[in-house]
Order: sequence, then structure tokens, then C-alpha cells
Amino acid sequence: MVADSYDALHLATYHKAPKSTGFFLFSTSFVIRKRLHSTLDRSSTSSAVMAGVAPEGSQFDAKQYDTKMSELLSTDGQEFFTSYDEVFESFDSMGLQENLLRGIYAYGFEKPSAIQQRGIVPFCKGLDVIQQAQSGTGKTATFCSGILQQLDYAVVQCQALVLAPTRELAQQIEKVMRALGDYLGVKVHACVGGTSVREDQRILQAGVHVVVGTPGRVFDMLRRQSLRPDYIKMFVLDEADEMLSRGFKDQIYDIFQLLPSKVQVGVFSATMPPEALEITRKFMNKPVRILVKRDELTLEGIKQFYVNVDKEEWKLETLCDLYETLAITQSVIFVNTRRKVDWLTDKMRSRDHTVSATHGDMDQNTRDIIMREFRSGSSRVLITTDLLARGIDVQQVSLVINYDLPTQPENYLHRIGRSGRFGRKGVAINFVTRDDERMLYDIQRFYNVVIEELPSNVADLL
Repeated sequence: MVADSYDALHLATYHKAPKSTGFFLFSTSFVIRKRLHSTLDRSSTSSAVMAGVAPEGSQFDAKQYDTKMSELLSTDGQEFFTSYDEVFESFDSMGLQENLLRGIYAYGFEKPSAIQQRGIVPFCKGLDVIQQAQSGTGKTATFCSGILQQLDYAVVQCQALVLAPTRELAQQIEKVMRALGDYLGVKVHACVGGTSVREDQRILQAGVHVVVGTPGRVFDMLRRQSLRPDYIKMFVLDEADEMLSRGFKDQIYDIFQLLPSKVQVGVFSATMPPEALEITRKFMNKPVRILVKRDELTLEGIKQFYVNVDKEEWKLETLCDLYETLAITQSVIFVNTRRKVDWLTDKMRSRDHTVSATHGDMDQNTRDIIMREFRSGSSRVLITTDLLARGIDVQQVSLVINYDLPTQPENYLHRIGRSGRFGRKGVAINFVTRDDERMLYDIQRFYNVVIEELPSNVADLL
């Protein structure tokens, strides 16, 4: 019963809105009538939630998370991590090579972001680093700069290995590395599944400075001895929380065993749950820690809203009502399963709405073409799964719709961080059914935010 009253709490606390507040984009008065009815039904039970009681079955336990985190970072933890607080206000003050600076400025960076101000120099000094910063703040450029500064360009051997959880993210990192290292003559190759093994072997044998890849293919290349570890002096895990969670933990461990013992390790992620930090102890040496506390993990500049759709079946109508607004700008729509990507894409196309779709079951070539179209702007609405939630940087995206709320609060940050990259304005809209109210509650507690009901003038926000 408590959970049912959840959006009555929103109505009561956010705007002191009259009970008649509707979602004006709907043309169907039926939907509005239904919503008013359900709001009135629920208002009577709002007091328990307003008293701060979590909805039953709430998945995320903030207290447990924080306790575990502080245990990890307390007394014995303090010997393991050292904090690094030096801040460099400009790229010029970081002591970077002239040709690296040229690449940084040519890429369009002017002033370093917070993570870059603190994170580039310790990595350049050869220190092991654990760095956490929110999506869209330039983590990729931080470790790319650190790597590019330290490479010996006269030696055409793999000296840096970067691992990422998805093929798209690995290819994105490869692009950034190549662009920033343009004036240095860096040779980079992305080793990912779904591409020709023989082609990978040919390129690696010809010689590269940096390999960026997914754990499976990289391990395969090491095992076949096409990728030689002897010269590798830098090892970076991007989106470490995802990598170290069950899926890739063993593969990363296997890869690490094959690397030289003195390798420098960098761990980068937007969220760093205690489990991820714990595992890093196994293969890091007195790392420098640049961490953002959980309640500092805000997504500044991204306005967040919810739409109470009540039932799963009403999501499609809501999305179609919003479609005209979507097409004004580029937008990404997240759903939770690959099958649902296909289902929703078919439904939208059958109503003459133009949409693109990508997910992990598609072959690499198709995924590449779709992403290229979306980046170029020829396709404006992309439907996808969490596969894309991490690290895909499409500058023009200013709207993210969570058709399904993510199953983990951590993934919310990665998804909505696709909009409003680097301080641009962004909007996130969450479709919330009765079953989702608990997760919405968890997300708000996790990030210490209030997600408001979508106003009628959504187009003005974009």
C-alpha cells in the first residue's frame, strides 16, 4: 500500500499542485481522467511515504552502501589509498608535450574539467590511479592524455592496454585517443569481438602503441601471442564497475596475470561501488584516489522528470505523443531488453515514426553503421539497451527517455549522462508505472535528487 502512494507524495511535495494537474501533452482525455482518478485514490495513503518510509521491497540500501564504503576506506584502507589534491587550472600548466597540447586544443577542449584538472597529472607521473567522475565530464580524455604523454613513439610496440566493457565504448576511446594523439603520430587499434581475428592479428603484428579493447578479444590476442605484453607499461580499466562486476572479473584477472609486474594501473568509472574498489586492491600499488562521494554524483545541467504512465501498456501512447518533441533534437530511448528494442522499433515504425535501433545481438557491422548515422544526425531517435549507456558520446543528444527504468540505480547515471554532455543542457524523462515507483524512489535516494513531474512545456526545455 505504501508504494502506491508514492506519486501522491510528488504531487503533495513538489509543487503543492492541485489534484487536477494533468500531463497536457496527452490528447486523450481518457488517460488524463484515469490519471486524476488514480491520484485521488492514492492521496489518502501518502502520509507514510511523506514520513520518509521507503516503499516496500526497495532494492537500494543507502546506509549499507555508505557503511561498506567507509569500512573500505577507513584505517587499513587509508594505507592502501592516498588522496591527490593538486589542481591544475589549465592544460598548459600540466607540463604536457607540445604536440599533445595541440591535439587537445584541436579536439575542442579549452579548459580542463574537474576530473581533468586533478586526474591527468598523477597519471602522467606514472602513479596508479582510481578516478571517479560523473558521465560526460571527460574521463576518457583524462586517461588518453596520461597515456599519450608517456608513450615512447620510437618504439612501435604495444605500451598501453585499455579495457572497456562494450565494443562501442572501446571504439569511442580509440577515436578520442587517435584524435588527441594526432600530432604525435600515435598508432592505436581497437580489438573487439565481432570483427575479423585475422585482421586484428595483422594490425598487431605490424605494430601499434596502444590497444583498446573488450576483455574477450584482448585475452584471445594475448593467448595467441599476437599481442605481446612485454612492452606494456600502462593498463587502464574504463567503466570499472561494469568490468569488475561478475561478467568480466575473471577475464580481467587472467589478462592482468600476463602483464609485466611493474605495470601502471588506472581505474576509471562514473560509479565505483565498494565491490569494485575492493577488487582493485588486488592489483594496484598505492593508488592515488580521486573519488566523488555518492551524493556528489549529481548530473548538473540535466533536468530530470517523470511521467506517471500507470500501466506498461500506456507507455507506447505516451511515447508517440512525445515523438514530435523528440524529433526537434536528437534523443536516446532506453529499454531493458534486446527483444524490447526490436518490439518498440517495429511499433514506432508501424506508426510512421522514424527511429533507429541498436543492441548486442546485432552484428558489429550493423551496429557501426547505425551509430555512424546517429552521430552524423541523419537519424534522430535511437532506441537501445544499457549496452549503449556507457561512454557513447554523441554531442547533440539533449533528451534521454527511460522507457523502462534501469534495473540498477547506478545505471541511471550512465544513461541520462548521454544527454547534456560537457555542460550542455539536457533533459531526462522517466516513464514510471506502478511497479517502477520503488526504483524511482531508490534512484532519488541514491543521487540525492528530486525528480519532478513532467511539465506541459517540455519542448521549451530542449
